[in-house]
Amino acid sequence: MSNSTITPKARFSAQVRLRALQADIMELILSRDLDAGDAMPTESELCEVLGVGRNTLRESLKVLQALGVIEIRHGFGMFVAPSNFDALADGLTFRGRLSLRHEGLEALQLVDIRQALEAGLMGACIAMVTKEHLVLIEAAVVKMEQLAERGEGFAEADAEFHRLLFEPLGNDLLMNLMSVFWKVYRKIHLQVGTGGTDLMHTASEHRSIYEAVAAQDAPRAAALLNSHFDGIRAKIKEFVEAGHPHALQA
Repeated sequence: MSNSTITPKARFSAQVRLRALQADIMELILSRDLDAGDAMPTESELCEVLGVGRNTLRESLKVLQALGVIEIRHGFGMFVAPSNFDALADGLTFRGRLSLRHEGLEALQLVDIRQALEAGLMGACIAMVTKEHLVLIEAAVVKMEQLAERGEGFAEADAEFHRLLFEPLGNDLLMNLMSVFWKVYRKIHLQVGTGGTDLMHTASEHRSIYEAVAAQDAPRAAALLNSHFDGIRAKIKEFVEAGHPHALQA
């Protein structure tokens, strides 16, 4: 192994110290019982409490801001950041797209997780859905069908369909995670590509899922969802096996 592939000890130690400092800052937030939107201690106070220099502190604060832990508002100070899943979505999107240039493993794993999440919660969803909400879900299906007939993509209506399915659960964390997985999947889907003939089939799949939900047939709805995701996996595998890593378009 060449020396160029080895991280110098000094640099490695510095990285360890910065990660430890980031952990200390997060622990301070927790120990002071701060909540999203609350003001953070000033840089001077943090330097004193944590026993570090200002430059070292700022390096860690920049990382925590990128991770969505804190929010730095220039001229106003630092605050505990509200829920923000952008960093997670960006990281997973990059890993999924990168995997398409190789074996597609991460892209397939992301589909697996999304499938497990949606199919696993289908029963709970059906138990909570109302007739009024079913009207909204079908409206999303109708929108997909109309666009498919014109040969137009329907990414927004598709995302709305899946969001509406699980909205009755009232779980904000779930909705945020679904939004993350949708953003990631959308990027992967754009790269893998789809033909016009797939649009009508995909709209039909969503119509069948809606009908199973309306009939309160949880096993069938879950089975249809599983089949839908099997199709997505098949497209990813076909793309990777065809060997088109340099024909990708974001």
